[in-house]
Amino acid sequence: MTRFFRLLLGLLPLAALAQAPPAHPYADAVRRRIATAQDERRTAALLPYLTDKNPAYRTAAAEALASVQDRGAVPALLPLLRDATPAVRRAAAYALGQAGDSTAVPALTQRLAQPEASAPARRAMYEALGRCVTKHSVAQLWQLKAASADSAAAPGRAWGLYRAALRGLASAEAVSQATKLLSQNSRVLAARQGASAALTRMRGQDSTLARVALPVLLKALSSDPDYFVRANCATALGRVARPGVGELLVQSIVADADHRVRIAAMRALPTKRIALHVPIPPQPHKVKAKVNPDSAIFVTELDVLLLREIKQPLAQEALVAAEWFLKAELDSYYAERLLREFRATPHFRARAALLQAALRHAPAAQRPAVADTIRRRYQRTANQYEKAALLTALGEDPAQFDFLAKEAALTTGPPVVPGTALAALVAMRGSKNFPATRQADFTAALRRALAGGDVAQLSTAAEALADPKLVPAPQPEDLAALRQARDRLTLPREIEPWIALQQTLDKLEKTPTPTPVPRGTASQHPIDWAVVQSVPMGQRVRLTTTQGVIELELKLAEAPGAVASFVSLVRQHFYDGLYFHRVVPNFVAQGGDPRGDGSGSTPYTLRSELAPLNYGAGAVGLASAGKDTESCQFFFTHQPTPHLDGRYPIFAQVTSGLDVVQRLDVGDRITAVALLAARPAAPVRVLKKR
Repeated sequence: MTRFFRLLLGLLPLAALAQAPPAHPYADAVRRRIATAQDERRTAALLPYLTDKNPAYRTAAAEALASVQDRGAVPALLPLLRDATPAVRRAAAYALGQAGDSTAVPALTQRLAQPEASAPARRAMYEALGRCVTKHSVAQLWQLKAASADSAAAPGRAWGLYRAALRGLASAEAVSQATKLLSQNSRVLAARQGASAALTRMRGQDSTLARVALPVLLKALSSDPDYFVRANCATALGRVARPGVGELLVQSIVADADHRVRIAAMRALPTKRIALHVPIPPQPHKVKAKVNPDSAIFVTELDVLLLREIKQPLAQEALVAAEWFLKAELDSYYAERLLREFRATPHFRARAALLQAALRHAPAAQRPAVADTIRRRYQRTANQYEKAALLTALGEDPAQFDFLAKEAALTTGPPVVPGTALAALVAMRGSKNFPATRQADFTAALRRALAGGDVAQLSTAAEALADPKLVPAPQPEDLAALRQARDRLTLPREIEPWIALQQTLDKLEKTPTPTPVPRGTASQHPIDWAVVQSVPMGQRVRLTTTQGVIELELKLAEAPGAVASFVSLVRQHFYDGLYFHRVVPNFVAQGGDPRGDGSGSTPYTLRSELAPLNYGAGAVGLASAGKDTESCQFFFTHQPTPHLDGRYPIFAQVTSGLDVVQRLDVGDRITAVALLAARPAAPVRVLKKR
């Protein structure tokens, strides 16, 4: 045998290994037992694995406890912060953060003061500290002296500040520390992202933002290379009322190449009309304005720019521009202008928002004409979601009470229409212009909804009855109707309206301790291990929509129960033909509801699998009404949404078609979902010896 052939034969096992798919984690019976104990919320069954000699089992058990969130496991997790395996240290820190127990603070601070070779473990420890500190210990986040060679200290501290800010632990010093991290660590992207995100959450610190952070925010808004940092800076600047801020936000709307930054800047704009002098590149639909020699258009009013933005091809961007007119302080003559402009946008939600703004700002004499325009459009459209948006617009005018009440009483057709009509009545009742003479009619509409039993209307009616500003004096028959509606529900399928009804009963009956939520146990829908083992690692999914094709990769190792449920529903063609019923710009596109209005479910619920994953752009999560209530509805994220981390399960990631995700709007449909063949591993290249 020649030397070449001996070399080739020696490489064959290596090539075969490289081409083989990754090992299936749940072919291991121990991994299945750990995941089952997590699903059944059995802390005692998980604790022994924390000391297992196999680091993979220690990691899996710690991650399982992050989903269980039992503070009783904290003492057993603390020693793992010093485990020899980085993955175990990271998982233990994450589980401690999920438990949110302040007793973990001393161990975390002590460990953070020592060197850490693993950047993911270091960041997890800082974030855990941010989730566990109190107002008395929050200063540990910036007073800690990290090891000099620790490259993860800046990102960790930034994201620790973010986690603390989410819990309301903001202070002037926290603003100062986040500002330093945003400005001094320009080459550390994770630090800039965490610091800018923290500054968006510093509630009650507006004056400090203006005094300390303003120059840094302005600079980063205009020059940071990362869109997420720029979008965060725009959001934070929305709370800073200082001269020149509005013009710089407008400059971002005009010049930034990323629509997510433009959307954030539009949302941050002042609601008062302000004079601006900002160059805008010419468009096919040129604004009538003075043009200078270099062809830039100069506008003097913010609203001219936003009326141009409603013509943008992206529905998200057009909607946010239109919504500014709802929030803005406009003169009454503006209603006529909005009525002329609403047809300029191809997006129905933006049109409806402009019509709603016209109705809100119209003088009394013009309101009937504006309302007639909305109702004529309502009668012409066959789009149930456009009908819903127009009903929301009519909620601005108390004179439309009877029309809305009639639509709320519908018992045929898509449920989104009567559900939205009732919500519009509730919004109308909250207006200062609502006539006191219609209070009895409003309460009667709520009672009809409770008797009707529609799950969306039950939640709306219950929440209205709990608000003394809407219903000052609920009657005994209202309490009886709430109980009857609650007792007719089927659990766990209808857990969301059950929660709304029971919370209202607790409030009206002055229950000293809130009634526990009867979440579905694992026994009503255990993890189907046969389905899990039939799904290969790296399983891809093609989701075809009316906007295009999106491909996902399932997170089998991190969310076996969610993946098994999703795959089973896909194999049943459950999702084919369903709508995206909720799209929030710069946040999520949500679908998978068999009712199409956000109130639908399957007969079962899942237990939350909260693995140490982050909601970046294109993450796919399960919607829920609270922990352990997930079902069939899922959502795509438009950009990083770190406030969802550890709260909603991530079961997949978009691998292609993120542009399609950005184009999705309410009313777009899922036409088909298919499981694709596993992606083959790349073959090993055999190098010839020269």
